[in-house]
Amino acid sequence: MSDPLAVIAEFPGVPEAVDSARQAVDRLYRHRVLRRASPAVSTESSLRGARASAALEGVDVSLDALRRDEVHDPLVQGALRASAELGRLGSMWRTAPRQVLARLHTVAAAGLAPQPALGRPRAADEAPDPLGLGPAPGASETAARMEGLLGLLERPTKAPAIVLAAVVHAELAVLRPFGTADGIVARAAERLTLVEYGLDPKSLVAVEVGHLEQSAYAGGLSAYLGGTPEGVAQWVQQCASAVSLGVREATAICEAMQRG
Repeated sequence: MSDPLAVIAEFPGVPEAVDSARQAVDRLYRHRVLRRASPAVSTESSLRGARASAALEGVDVSLDALRRDEVHDPLVQGALRASAELGRLGSMWRTAPRQVLARLHTVAAAGLAPQPALGRPRAADEAPDPLGLGPAPGASETAARMEGLLGLLERPTKAPAIVLAAVVHAELAVLRPFGTADGIVARAAERLTLVEYGLDPKSLVAVEVGHLEQSAYAGGLSAYLGGTPEGVAQWVQQCASAVSLGVREATAICEAMQRG
């Protein structure tokens, strides 16, 4: 199959969900505040996204506490570092995705994993299961599937960025290739894909907030893990909804800035 992502993009329900999310992003980019303050909106969106990503891993803290630098939990700090690192990694995502993922894990898992393990694929067959997805694939199977994922990032596809981002997110989340902070890395990689593959070039959309606001995050990943067209389509639609909800969060940031 020369373009498997294009096949996924045509699964029932996926084109409509992707188109709806894309229209929402287009409306966001027309907001008048972005003419002068898009970097500030991006910064606030990234902060909210990091908080949401940590909350999906079970560590929920307030935005005010983050702004006051009162949170020292290593998982939250890792989510913040991964979010901050995205701007420096974008140019490498299409050409050197392996190195990008290693760097994301290095910053996300600092304080959670021993130094020699940072940025390195897990050698053990077992991995933690914070979302209750069931046992992770063994190390050799994970390595093989990661090669396939890296190949998807490096070759052209006719599929929309949301489809690629959804697959990147899901593969990293279910494979758990590093054994620590994999969810943080997965959601950071999803956001990076949306930025670098053209949907959200200014990184305004708080897609992580969208995932947090949906009650079926783990359920969607479980559906994807099942491998059926219906399950994969369910996950991609869920990611498209997360984008739309992330647009709503970014719009709220714009409105707050407009009010002063």
